[in-house]
Amino acid sequence: MPRQLLIAALAAVLAIVALRALAARGRSRRARRVGRIAADGELAGADLLAAAGFAIVDRQARHVLPVDVDGERYDAGLRCDYLAERDGERWVAEVKTGRDAPSLANPATRRQLLEYQVAYGAVGVALVDATAGVVHEVRFDLAAPAAPHAPATPPPRWPLFALGVAVGLGLALPLALM
Repeated sequence: MPRQLLIAALAAVLAIVALRALAARGRSRRARRVGRIAADGELAGADLLAAAGFAIVDRQARHVLPVDVDGERYDAGLRCDYLAERDGERWVAEVKTGRDAPSLANPATRRQLLEYQVAYGAVGVALVDATAGVVHEVRFDLAAPAAPHAPATPPPRWPLFALGVAVGLGLALPLALM
């Protein structure tokens, strides 16, 4: 009996190891497919940029953005898909593929583009939607003053007052009719 239990436990462990290996292999295939799509999109992005009048200056351009954190310097490493020029102006180009990533409604994309425009000292970011075959020119107005934060308006008080009056009348009316 103990030998059969040991064999069953060993078989269960081997099954778990085999299932994990299969799952990792599936994730690996998926990662390779996503990587191929991104690489193909980046190549198509170069052609789309050229068609939009951009001249590519550098590919996978690295930059270090120094950041002061509590008096300590932190170097944030960045790498954009392309540095480009058009009409003597510097642009950063970011190639996105898929349905959601190329949208400014995507907060991660919006923050990335803002970071690139600031860090690379560009006039804007050419957001290349490789899936749709479109180049969007994104310019953050960095000189615009921040909009004042509007204070929250307090909720109206009359409904609470009306409820109090109704409850008071509901309690007082039976006493008055006695």
